[in-house]
Amino acid sequence: MTTRSAGVLGLAGAFFGGRPASALTRRLLREPVVMAVLLAATLLLGLSMVQWESIVPAIALVLPLLFGGLFVPPRALAWLVGTVAFCLIAGGVVIGGGQTFVAVTAVVGITGVVSLGLARSRARLGLQGTMGESMLVDLRDRLAAQGRMPPLGRGWQIDLKHHAAERSSFSGDFAVASRSTDGRMLELALVDVSGKGHNAGTRALLLSGAFGGLLGSLPPDQFLPAANAYLLRQRWPEGFATAVHLVVDLTTGEYEVRSAGHPPAIHFHAGSGRWATLDTEGGLLGVYEQKHYEPVTGRLRPGDALMLYTDGLVEAPRRDLSDGIDKLQGEAERLVAHGFAGGAQKLINAVASSDADDRALLLLWRTL
Repeated sequence: MTTRSAGVLGLAGAFFGGRPASALTRRLLREPVVMAVLLAATLLLGLSMVQWESIVPAIALVLPLLFGGLFVPPRALAWLVGTVAFCLIAGGVVIGGGQTFVAVTAVVGITGVVSLGLARSRARLGLQGTMGESMLVDLRDRLAAQGRMPPLGRGWQIDLKHHAAERSSFSGDFAVASRSTDGRMLELALVDVSGKGHNAGTRALLLSGAFGGLLGSLPPDQFLPAANAYLLRQRWPEGFATAVHLVVDLTTGEYEVRSAGHPPAIHFHAGSGRWATLDTEGGLLGVYEQKHYEPVTGRLRPGDALMLYTDGLVEAPRRDLSDGIDKLQGEAERLVAHGFAGGAQKLINAVASSDADDRALLLLWRTL
């Protein structure tokens, strides 16, 4: 028995005098009994609509349809829809089918279609009520929790922001990070899963758990090959992804950047006051086998910063990718004068002209 079912039965037991739920109580909570109650309520509403039209309007017939869409299987719900249709036809014959009644019939019909669609969706998930929506919210929150950056300690700061396409709650962009047990090494990856919306979001959740487990468990040069091999095994029709993998020594500032089809990272040199792209090459994840991803190395000195981002920030229709990167660098140069704190959100607002794609940006900078 699930926790939710036990909770419902416990409440039912409390309702019936505080005693444990009896066999009768369990029977009352079963779907056939719910269906019988809904059919009886529908017939009662139909009869009341005919007898007391001014008190019980025809629109009241949407109530059993809405409840049935949440708790009744699709086949049983079809009988309920048929019963509602019968009541409407009988009501139209007895009380007349004026324009108002026709409009109400249309509303009830649309409600029936929506309820059937909801019931079929529940049947696919094997869940009742709004548990499917609750699970999606939980999955979204878990994805956000997995993307939290670890504390870096004195002399380092990090800022990460991401926005889903078209203001959706689910994004195909995610980040995972790990810090070594001695606190010296920071390892992180910013990943862009193909697609957008719920489909990309569910794939991102699966990959974030897998990639988060790989990160820090393997030598840095084996992370992207292992991630690529994992994605290849999934055999998704649209299963590719891009990723940028960063390893930083928080003591010396030395770093390695590897890319799997991802837009280039950008290094801000405090000495010159300029941003420079780090040209790294590597195949997309999930397309073909690749054993090695060539790193680009460098060093972050006090005042320096690294910027990682996804292509939703720099891609636009009828615009070359390099133009988008140049625009991002131009906005980043303006950011330097005001400091990097809160800069990820500022850059997304300044550069992303459309919310048609997922967007993510990460800034890592050294202060000491």
